[in-house]
Amino acid sequence: MSTPVAVVLSELQLATLRRLVDTFAPEVAVDDDPTGFWGRKGSDLGVDLAIAEQLSSGAVPEEQVEGLRQLLEALQAQGFDEAPQEVREQLLHGFMDGDPAALAGLSALRALTFLLFYAIPDPATGRNPNWEAIGYPGPRAVPPTPEEAPKTIALTRPDADVLELTADVVVVGSGSGGGVIAGRLAQAGKDVVVLEAGGYYNEADFNQLELWAYQNLYRAGGLAQTAEGQIALMTGANLGGGSTINWTNCLRTYDWVREEWERDHGLEGLAGAEFDRHLDAVSARIGVTDACSDCNGPNQRVLDAAARLGIDGRAITRNADPDKYDADLAGLMGFGDVTGAKQGTLKTYLQDAADAGARFVVHCRVERVLMEGGRAAGVEGTYLDADGRVARVTVRAPQVVVAAGALDTPALLLRSGIGGPAAGDYLRLHPATAVNGIYDGAQQAWWGPPQSALSMEYADLTDGYGYLVETSHASPGVTGTSVPWESGAQHKADMARGPISSAMVFLIRDRGHGRVTVDAAGNPVHTYPFSDPLDVATFRHGLRTMALMHEAAGAHEVQSLHRKRQHWVRDAGESIEAFADRMAAAPLEPYEHATFSLHHMGSARMGRDPQTSVAGPFGELHDTPGVWIGDASAFPTASGTNPMLTTMALAHRTAEAIAAA
Repeated sequence: MSTPVAVVLSELQLATLRRLVDTFAPEVAVDDDPTGFWGRKGSDLGVDLAIAEQLSSGAVPEEQVEGLRQLLEALQAQGFDEAPQEVREQLLHGFMDGDPAALAGLSALRALTFLLFYAIPDPATGRNPNWEAIGYPGPRAVPPTPEEAPKTIALTRPDADVLELTADVVVVGSGSGGGVIAGRLAQAGKDVVVLEAGGYYNEADFNQLELWAYQNLYRAGGLAQTAEGQIALMTGANLGGGSTINWTNCLRTYDWVREEWERDHGLEGLAGAEFDRHLDAVSARIGVTDACSDCNGPNQRVLDAAARLGIDGRAITRNADPDKYDADLAGLMGFGDVTGAKQGTLKTYLQDAADAGARFVVHCRVERVLMEGGRAAGVEGTYLDADGRVARVTVRAPQVVVAAGALDTPALLLRSGIGGPAAGDYLRLHPATAVNGIYDGAQQAWWGPPQSALSMEYADLTDGYGYLVETSHASPGVTGTSVPWESGAQHKADMARGPISSAMVFLIRDRGHGRVTVDAAGNPVHTYPFSDPLDVATFRHGLRTMALMHEAAGAHEVQSLHRKRQHWVRDAGESIEAFADRMAAAPLEPYEHATFSLHHMGSARMGRDPQTSVAGPFGELHDTPGVWIGDASAFPTASGTNPMLTTMALAHRTAEAIAAA
């Protein structure tokens, strides 16, 4: 299923890689195997070749490739290739327990193995052969033709090796923040150019395949993580940004967060009716509704548990068009919404901008902000499309909006030498994880919106910090990477219980923070020491709550995402309280637990003080007039809620300030 790769591993190293892949995902002897799942090895799907191809692609730094070579050679030296499955498993656990570098390398290879094993499609069928066994139906709709779903935003493409444009405003990024600002300013009569690092895709492209989505709609192929390896970072990189692939959860900013931002950081008007106006305006434009919040099994289990425990449980409102909404297809929206029901910026504010005459350049990575006389003068970047066409792009504009997302916005500022001492600091991530419950009946986690219910019971545990209880998207590849691996047989058995599994997730409002820096090549580096005592205590509280909620909802087994499997069985004699305490106390260090971040905030924050904030209270840089922060980087602290609506409302507010400048 893969193509021949350039030589980056020797034949012996490739042989060990194949053996390693087949140790993680082995052939397991069972009496009944109607789909061939148990007898299928990772190499049967070409997983080893696909990993080797990734290593040779240039996407993996050479020092990491060399580290993996050394790891494979160390396994060879221990007789790994010739050993039986059980001994190979013991060797891998010994390596991971004894050497942090080996733990990091083997964790990366294990994750790639399972991402591919459960998500790579057969070219002949377009389906992964393991899906039937794990209860995942896969794509369920033929995408509309380009004629049925035309792309209605015209693109500006270079016709030479240089593209030069002039505008009133250039907006870098097209997600929840940049999209709103582009739409509002274009409608106000400004000449707007939007530059987007990703491509332009719509319903005609959305084939509902997980790997295709990661490769085309997500930043870094969906594979980024913090420098420590502790937290996976997932965000959009396409026209529409995260609003094209998020789960349409429309939560308004907590009152106490709004009060904090106004009181402590100077964001005037945040605590009262003025910010309500912005929230109301964006909610109306993106069609926030409670009419498309059907509950699948996991969402219903959240509500069941809340009712049983006497805690908060409620429905989620979503930005969806009821006339296009299809519950059977909504569960695939993280791979692009084939129905067109999702009302992200692609369907709303970016379309408004296009209709008002804005110009759009996709596949354009902006490298620096131009300045003249100490103020904004435009941006420079590089256009590189899928066909390999390259062009230098320069947009001259007196107003520059940086809205590339909290992982990339500060890197652009740092490359440009602007933003002051706080540029890149105060990165917040809403660290999150899942705890899985096994139930008696079918849960159909792939049906209906990924999130339609939540609990806010623990949103304010300590001084405004706590966590939300929600659910997640059915993504077999990511699930495979997250399920603990003790043995090949155990991992397959856990995956095979997909039809009766429900995952509850929680995300914390983090008080601690990380930082974005740039390496020698100008690429962003994201450090985030997950060590703040309040954050760790909140996270452990969330783990404990998940166990209790699953038990209350009727689960007969509960399992966390720790490397060393934390597993509870109702009939085994251990009380749920004892298990909850045991699971909550388990290690959270890098590679010991699967922790995720889908919300990135604060790395170019607004505030009064130029020493501790990048921009003033309406988003304009303290040190560079005419440069504005237009995304969740501007959050003074973590919001504690899914940030789309807050990002849009702040952008709506900033757009008015730019228009009045």
